[in-house]
Amino acid sequence: MKKFSSRKLFKTLAVVVIFGLLVFFNPQGFFNPFRAVFSQIAYPFETFSYSVSYKFRDMRDFLVSIGELKDENRRFIGENQALLAENAKLRDMERENAFLREQVGLLPRDKFDLEATFVISGDSQGAGNWLEINKGSDNGVREGMAVVVSKGILIGKVQQVFSNRSRVMLLSNPKSAVGIAVSQSGAKGIVKGEYGLGIVADSILQTDSVSIGNEVVTTGAGSDVPRGLLVGTVQQVRPSSDHLFQQAAISSPVDVSKLEAVFVIKANK
Repeated sequence: MKKFSSRKLFKTLAVVVIFGLLVFFNPQGFFNPFRAVFSQIAYPFETFSYSVSYKFRDMRDFLVSIGELKDENRRFIGENQALLAENAKLRDMERENAFLREQVGLLPRDKFDLEATFVISGDSQGAGNWLEINKGSDNGVREGMAVVVSKGILIGKVQQVFSNRSRVMLLSNPKSAVGIAVSQSGAKGIVKGEYGLGIVADSILQTDSVSIGNEVVTTGAGSDVPRGLLVGTVQQVRPSSDHLFQQAAISSPVDVSKLEAVFVIKANK
């Protein structure tokens, strides 16, 4: 029974295939009526199929265009962010250059070979013992060079040098020692830091005259620090702990915690 059904199905399929081929090739136009009927039946399906494929094609193009728009939008956003960053950098450089020009105008450039630098960090403990600048050996900076701000005010000396940065020991550092003189009397001493409490001029002879308000300047003796740089003014005069010398508390006109730029004196002219 199963064999008979398979044979019958095969014969039916063969007849359908032969009939389809005859209709398709249509010898002598004999099957034109059948082809017309078939076309009428198939037309709605063809129309629907074309419409669906057209819509899918439109949808595909739409999705592709969305992807392209997203890519272009990301590119525009990236370019805009890059421009904003570049503009911010240029504005900052312009501000820094204007600041440096202002400071340089206040310095005795005819006397010194100066290297302009920016402060990049400071004493994290707040003791004001050191700060770090963005110039180093690549720029001719070396240990012991004096570091000043506008109007030639000494704030410290270069302590440690790297290729592109340096550490500056401030005058307020207890390890700092710079030879000084009182402008009004010529009294000499050594200025050093007082453990975060400020600057003090020590080893001044008892017989020398020192008064509150006197200016204190560098002597230039025995170091790379030039002569005549302002250190500050005398704020208080007192005897040393052994009463053999005088000490003078010095007030610096510079707030080192607010410094943005400083200058390294590389040489005298």
